[in-house]
Amino acid sequence: MDNRLVVGGTALTWRSLPTPTLPDPAAVLAHSAVHALTAARQHAVHGTELLLSTVSRVDAALRTELLAAGFTVGVLDDDGVHPSAPTRPRTAEPGRLWLLTSGSTGRPKRVGHTLDTLTTVRVDQPGRTWLCPYAPGTYAWWQVVTLSLTQPGQHLVVVEPDELDDWPGVAAAHGVDAASGTPTFWRRTLYRDAEALARVPLRQITLGGEPVDQAILDQLRDVFPAARVSWIYASSEVGASIVVHDGRAGFPVDWLDRDTPGRPTLSVVDDELVVTSPYHGAGLAGPVRTGDRVQVLDGRVLITGRLDSDEINVGGSKVSAGMVRGVLAGHPAVAWARVTGRRAPVLGRMVVAEVVLAPAASGVPDEAALVRWCADRLPEHAVPRRIRVLTDIPVKETLKSDV
Repeated sequence: MDNRLVVGGTALTWRSLPTPTLPDPAAVLAHSAVHALTAARQHAVHGTELLLSTVSRVDAALRTELLAAGFTVGVLDDDGVHPSAPTRPRTAEPGRLWLLTSGSTGRPKRVGHTLDTLTTVRVDQPGRTWLCPYAPGTYAWWQVVTLSLTQPGQHLVVVEPDELDDWPGVAAAHGVDAASGTPTFWRRTLYRDAEALARVPLRQITLGGEPVDQAILDQLRDVFPAARVSWIYASSEVGASIVVHDGRAGFPVDWLDRDTPGRPTLSVVDDELVVTSPYHGAGLAGPVRTGDRVQVLDGRVLITGRLDSDEINVGGSKVSAGMVRGVLAGHPAVAWARVTGRRAPVLGRMVVAEVVLAPAASGVPDEAALVRWCADRLPEHAVPRRIRVLTDIPVKETLKSDV
């Protein structure tokens, strides 16, 4: 209760947050980060059935769907909850927490959890001050928030969306020594102000939410040689399933099909990651097909992207967009890359890419130089035929790019 919370530059604690009166069940659209934290505290104390999100993630169609599912939908701000009554009222399910998926496979869908299934850090932790940059109500947000709700000495510095570009200054001012973010979040920070990032005294760096390649792990290790760099595979459906601390992309192949009580079991079926997890969402017991494509290379299992978007068929030859992206990201002058397929005569599809170049790169490569870099490392059919240079790294509210 006395863990410190810094929101908008103001220092609070869980104890000092108000406990709003929420409808039950409630779909709360938080006006700001502090309102999201008050809703999380209210649930922890009272067990109100809760779906927590932001206004921007819930469009009119999804709002109508939630009202029909029995939720009172309301914006939570300084004046309390502004509710819209459900069209089909129902009895609340005590202790139930609902998450909206990121929508990477279409519209967001609801996945049921509890605080227990969302709390995956259960051993004593060293005292840390965590940066929380995620959108309220997402799985990654709950992972950081439950750590502070359940472990003494786990403080939070929460940044609003308009603070994201300047978060290193906020973090340094408030003693942040641990931070969790997507690879896009870390790449964007390195691209915009690597010197400011280096001034944050980070001891723990965590990546997740997107495919994690070796290039971004190496870049963070170069800036923070003494920090522990971890990547986590987690999703709303199966919870936190893979945690790797060895600084290498992917996880060891001998982790596959390992049956350890209390831990997820990882399998590969038809190039798809399948997870059986004790932290799964409601109704998802047993093996869950994740929709993520994997490739085994040099004793590591690499997650390359979504099955429905990672594979590009070039004249009958299969190309992994994630593997091509990893090759481009390994170029010392490339800060970010996106790889897709484009319709082409004869071949049907061809590989194309977009990149953002690092501002401090010595010698700016042109398209031909980047194509040659790929040609030296990829089979001919996998080499991008077009590479477009963007001026900034695109990022969504979930801190992800469309990669």
